[in-house]
Amino acid sequence: MNSPDTTDPRGTAALAISARGLVKTFGKLQAVAGIDLDVPRGMIFAVLGPNGAGKTTLIRMLATLIAPDEGKATVMGHDLRDEADAVRSSIALTGQFASLDEDLTGRENLLLLARLWGFRGRQATGRARDLLEAFNLSDAANKQVKDYSGGMRRRLDIAASLIVTPGVLFLDEPTTGLDPVARQGVWRMIRDLARSGVTILLTTQYLEEADQLAARIAVIDRGRKIAEGTSRELKATIGSGFLHVALGDASDIDRAADLLEAKLGHPPKRNVEGGALSIMADTPNAANEAVAALMADGIAVTDFSMGTPSLDEVFFALTGDPAEPEKEQAS
Repeated sequence: MNSPDTTDPRGTAALAISARGLVKTFGKLQAVAGIDLDVPRGMIFAVLGPNGAGKTTLIRMLATLIAPDEGKATVMGHDLRDEADAVRSSIALTGQFASLDEDLTGRENLLLLARLWGFRGRQATGRARDLLEAFNLSDAANKQVKDYSGGMRRRLDIAASLIVTPGVLFLDEPTTGLDPVARQGVWRMIRDLARSGVTILLTTQYLEEADQLAARIAVIDRGRKIAEGTSRELKATIGSGFLHVALGDASDIDRAADLLEAKLGHPPKRNVEGGALSIMADTPNAANEAVAALMADGIAVTDFSMGTPSLDEVFFALTGDPAEPEKEQAS
């Protein structure tokens, strides 16, 4: 039997994940509607999408937790349907919530999992020690997990996924609920894992996270992939600059938004709390004319600027929605 084709069609690297036409339906809801995906080995690849876009469902299919209704995929060269056991042996999955025993210590959690994976005696002890050191948890090794901070729990949860080093690590919103310092620590750890050769597919609600970590990003909406590329390529796809306007009176935001949309032909993104608007502008002249129209209409403008779009603005332009936590059926 011939081995699956894991050659990247761009000829740059062997593929860790190759998917074609994946479909998953729950009742009348089509959560994933024919997604294609190619993830080269050793890459950090991010999947972004608004609430209910299908991100978690896609990961659960690739991790063999649920079967696709249609389509095919290989993970580390193994067919998702015909070689599910081989796929499972080559991956690890860390979901949105920590899967740890809170009454055990950090060391006891890792020892238990190491033994379940077949490590014995000194091997299990050594693996637990190495992971605690690698994730800067040695000082907390003998504390019960219920006394860990959110960032410590997240690091331990990911460490637990790496008892056996996987070919692919699925991270479903790995930093949700973490403070900025803890988030930076998880980012460093993810980069280190990628440098060691682990392929990482992550979903995230933080646009900055994808911008900072991912070599490539796929944007999905209503179960379909609507864009893919590097952060720079995605920013270039909308082909325009963005006009940023700060209002003197936040109560003018609706009137200002309507006027800007009429002038520039695009829906603006609103920051109601800050009284600010962002909108695509095809040319600097068009942006200047739109600002002049605001002031002519008696709307106070305290600041405005024209610049390249942020990834968040690209996301909004592509989907019409801000990024937010995902709540999917069968997640």
